[in-house]
Amino acid sequence: MAKGTVHGPESRTFYDRCTGTCIRQVTAASALHHHPFFIIPAYDDAMQRLIFVSYRTGTPQIFAEERATGELRQLTDRLDLGEWSVHPSHNGEAVFFTAGTSGWRLDLETLEERELVNFDVACKSKLAGKSAATAMKEEGMVAAAMGTTALSHDDKWWAVKFNIGKEAALAIVDTDTGKHDIILQRDSIAHLQFCPDDANLLYYAGPLTDRVWVIHRDGSGNRRLYTQNVEKNEWITHETWIPRTRELAFVDWPRGVRCINVDTGAERQVTSFNAWHAISNPAGTRMVADTNFPDIGIQTFDPRDGIGEPRTLCYPNASSIGEHWNGPFPYAKGPIQVYAPQHTHPHPSFSPDGQHIVFTSDRSGYAQIYEATISNT
Repeated sequence: MAKGTVHGPESRTFYDRCTGTCIRQVTAASALHHHPFFIIPAYDDAMQRLIFVSYRTGTPQIFAEERATGELRQLTDRLDLGEWSVHPSHNGEAVFFTAGTSGWRLDLETLEERELVNFDVACKSKLAGKSAATAMKEEGMVAAAMGTTALSHDDKWWAVKFNIGKEAALAIVDTDTGKHDIILQRDSIAHLQFCPDDANLLYYAGPLTDRVWVIHRDGSGNRRLYTQNVEKNEWITHETWIPRTRELAFVDWPRGVRCINVDTGAERQVTSFNAWHAISNPAGTRMVADTNFPDIGIQTFDPRDGIGEPRTLCYPNASSIGEHWNGPFPYAKGPIQVYAPQHTHPHPSFSPDGQHIVFTSDRSGYAQIYEATISNT
């Protein structure tokens, strides 16, 4: 199957047996599928398309569900796709992704792929001489090994992490011209997300023992926003902005979600259940999280009241592989190898209108894309 191939709708609707939530299964082919990482929107703002990755061709490729017709369209046909780098634009015109050591812009009307920047070439010419070698991510399955990227809400700036030898680098790319600046080099850079209310501010995850950092788009103001409590052996992870608050939320596994105001430093508790991957809706009025050890289903909660009483949306019945989550913080003495295939995790995320939750589940034996409707709960 080639780029541009259109498949008929595979959607079917059913209801969660325990909650009554209406759930739409988007994909059905006997292959692995997943939507973008939970801090990356799966839809454009107008919800014309739902963007996902499918292995139905034998290799990971970008696909889109045309929501008006339900048809599934193959958008790429290449062997070097960074499958967790995929980031749809908010205006619905493009999808950004990394492949090889380059950053690409895919036009969603013409399917033209334009190389915005080749980091290997840029690195050799600007930084480290002709012997420099780059890669887009570390080895492994989690954090910096995923290669996620970030796009500002005005679609003007794309944040991409790559490696220069053993050092991580963070580049900000102009999505129109491809002009880029390397704004940071340090030991480790993992997940990234622009502040939804400020295109000049983004967070990034540092090393697993020192996660929570913010930086301005021009490279200034690089600072640690939260210091892990070593005595408590805190497991701080899965950061994400709460829109309209300038607060950065993070998971204190498995004790719930906390957040810090980036301007005042004020810290507060958001919820206290075992939220795993937690993210807010675009209005900042509701959050959603999957759960693990124990899996009590996908939960929604109010991030504003300091209580965050969870309400069960549905049970994804995903395998959620990752035994290292069932115990204390495992990285205190340094990195360890873990087995945690990301397509087995639900990674719930809101639609732009706040009415749907997209998630991945391998409940059928293959990882498929699902969409739960909140209003029918």
